[in-house]
Amino acid sequence: MTPQQYVHDKAANSGSSFYYAFMFLPERRRAAITAFYAFCREVDDVVDEVHDPSVAATKLAWWRNEVTSSFSGKPTHPVTRALAPLTDEFAIQEHHLQSVIDGCQMDLVQTRFLDYAALAGYCHLVAGVVGEVACNIFGRTLPATVTYAHRLGLAMQLTNIIRDVGDDARRGRIYLPISELQQFDVKASEILKRDAPWGYSDRFTALMRFQAERAHAAYDEALSFLPEADRRSQRPGLMMANIYRSLLREIEAGGFRVLHQRTSLTPLRKLWIATRTQWQGH
Repeated sequence: MTPQQYVHDKAANSGSSFYYAFMFLPERRRAAITAFYAFCREVDDVVDEVHDPSVAATKLAWWRNEVTSSFSGKPTHPVTRALAPLTDEFAIQEHHLQSVIDGCQMDLVQTRFLDYAALAGYCHLVAGVVGEVACNIFGRTLPATVTYAHRLGLAMQLTNIIRDVGDDARRGRIYLPISELQQFDVKASEILKRDAPWGYSDRFTALMRFQAERAHAAYDEALSFLPEADRRSQRPGLMMANIYRSLLREIEAGGFRVLHQRTSLTPLRKLWIATRTQWQGH
């Protein structure tokens, strides 16, 4: 299997909404974003799928060394071998990849966030930096587009957090800030015991509505930063924004039943949203 086939399969088999946006890109840009996304999936899977924290830490350390080796011209993993020839062309730098690993490292040592400022710092690493790399690959021309990409990455990560409350609780993690749990009088134990009948209280619904409103505000702010001159090139990001925001609205319409289930959109609906965005340009 070639490195290119490896990263394609990694992206295609993930079931991610990102894959549907990649389909509309020219070949070189599609190759770059697919390889970068495969890298993000590889390091994220270390945290999600390796149950021994010491083993996971060792694997992340390996990836740190692999990234350094790759930018020194010696990639060994199929993902870095696919990505390395494209880094200069699309302004992908070593610190971008190391920042993504930093975010995954946080998942190994931190299962709670004191307040929103702490959560936003985490989101910057695992989503904002990803947005920055993506917008460069898509073809940005103006600095303001980087600001847009960071805010969009934040909005999408906040959506992920809302969607995954139950899945994260199963792993002993709560990404909702402690200060906001206290604000809405929701106890961590109520979330961790996600199948308990008292889990879906009015207090929990109010907390989740607060989270959703902040995510919507982040989407709106992101779009306000996108320069008109870069709007066409950034259509793949707009596709992802529309898919994720549709998911958020689906969760809202369902009453935030996120403790016992993971809401998702069908592949056909994702493809339709991506195609509609390509036609309409927004």
